[in-house]
Amino acid sequence: MNLSWFNHFSRKTLRGDLLGGTTAAIVSLPMALTFGVASGAGAEAGIYGALLVGLFAAMFGGTPTLISEPTGPMTVVMAAVLTTLIADNPDNGLAMAFTVVMMAGLFQIAFGMLKLGRYITQMPYSVISGFMSGIGLILIIIQLAPFTGSAAPPGGVIGTLSELPSIITNINPIELMLGAATLAILLFTPKRFTKWLPPHLIALVIVSLVSVVVFSDAGIQRIGEINIGLPSVNWPHFSAEQFNTMIVDAMVLGMLGCIDSMLTSVIADNLTRTEHKSDKELIGQGMGNIVSGLFGGLPGAGATMGTVVNIQSGATSAFSGVFRVAVLLVAVFGASGLIEQIPLAVLAGIAIRVGMNILDWSFIKRSHRVSIQSAGVMFAVMLLTVFVDLIVAVGVGVFIANIITIDKLSRSQEKNIKAISDMDDKTPLSREEKALIRESKGQILMVYLSGPMIFGVAKALSREHAQIANHKVFIIDLSDVSMLDDTISLSIENAIKEAVELGKTVFLVSKSNATYKKLERLGIDQLIGEGHITEDRTLALQRASELIETRL
Repeated sequence: MNLSWFNHFSRKTLRGDLLGGTTAAIVSLPMALTFGVASGAGAEAGIYGALLVGLFAAMFGGTPTLISEPTGPMTVVMAAVLTTLIADNPDNGLAMAFTVVMMAGLFQIAFGMLKLGRYITQMPYSVISGFMSGIGLILIIIQLAPFTGSAAPPGGVIGTLSELPSIITNINPIELMLGAATLAILLFTPKRFTKWLPPHLIALVIVSLVSVVVFSDAGIQRIGEINIGLPSVNWPHFSAEQFNTMIVDAMVLGMLGCIDSMLTSVIADNLTRTEHKSDKELIGQGMGNIVSGLFGGLPGAGATMGTVVNIQSGATSAFSGVFRVAVLLVAVFGASGLIEQIPLAVLAGIAIRVGMNILDWSFIKRSHRVSIQSAGVMFAVMLLTVFVDLIVAVGVGVFIANIITIDKLSRSQEKNIKAISDMDDKTPLSREEKALIRESKGQILMVYLSGPMIFGVAKALSREHAQIANHKVFIIDLSDVSMLDDTISLSIENAIKEAVELGKTVFLVSKSNATYKKLERLGIDQLIGEGHITEDRTLALQRASELIETRL
């Protein structure tokens, strides 16, 4: 086991790491309980997830100050996985759900070993904003029932919305008051207090005490008895009928955990002025989720709140994450009796506040100022995430966003395709080259391409084919092309074939060895003949002029 984090341990950083780990543990406890209950797996699952994912990600990850634990997005997906698998297989659905967590961890390790870490977050911001905001909305909606004192209806978002009239009719005033008080504390606690204690812990302690002292006989829904002890092993369990669903769920969960962790790692880099190792971080996250699933814990990822608190408290190494687990372990075992008395409405209030924080308010408030395409993609992904499926939302969003980007890039690059046969155009030619074109009296057609040439500009290139018949020499100038994709290569080949069939002489100018090799593999050198490929545009024009004079 490669405990490289231990190599960075020193007395100079010890105080900051201890303080950071302690503070992060205080933040983690209410979050772990909230997400455990919200997922449907129970408070114990949230605690085990906070302990196990946090420990293994800290020891084997690539972001020293990152705090890993169950997060809002991961909890939303896990809740959907649990609901589906238990409904289809009541006896083994829970074990299958934890198997999905382990499979998600395996996917994350595979992503890390394939060195895909730096590509994980390379998707349009409008898509990331849309599915994160959608997850925030889901978290808020599914907590409406416990927030108002009702039992959570089955069916997730759709089930909650369909039962909304019943939920409103059967509001429990006391539990609604406890939930509202929790939310008020989270929203309005002065910053001078939150510097010392996180508002989530303040709300959890104060409102829970009030519920015990004032409303002990009111029949409030509470966490109830929890079995905090050594967790039992949940061996992987598969069902032939559900295997395909489990694979897809694991991929979604694994990818979401990767995105969540990578985004938080970037935040940690900005705060610490360091650079994380993304592939190593994915492997660490994967190991944490495998162990968490094996022992019945929720899946986890890099948590923004815990990470920021950790860094601001002085943490500089991964020892802070390890120490956080130790503090959390002592707190949980020492206060298990008190934890049982926490009202579900309090946890619902905390979850609703987390959902509000996940919503990308910055983008939503300024959506009318960005392009209508980006705003449309964001809101479409958000609605698809809430009412259809996360993987569908991201897939559709990435597809549409990429099509829009390719269209914009293609329109821009079309300007970099110029058909030059006289000097009326604004051309990038030298005086000698212009003179050679002018002296040919329109018998030379040179098509000049520049910049990256992608498949979207193939149509613009094909439009120039019509001019080939009116000239004796056809020159394709790729000297300023930085990248040539396969579609453009084939389009160039078609243009050359058309010119050769019309009996025209063809020259090709290419300075890039990669570009030349790509065209050579298509056999273009054989089409146009020896000596007609050069790196020098001037030389190509001189040879074309000599050929014209010879024919005259």
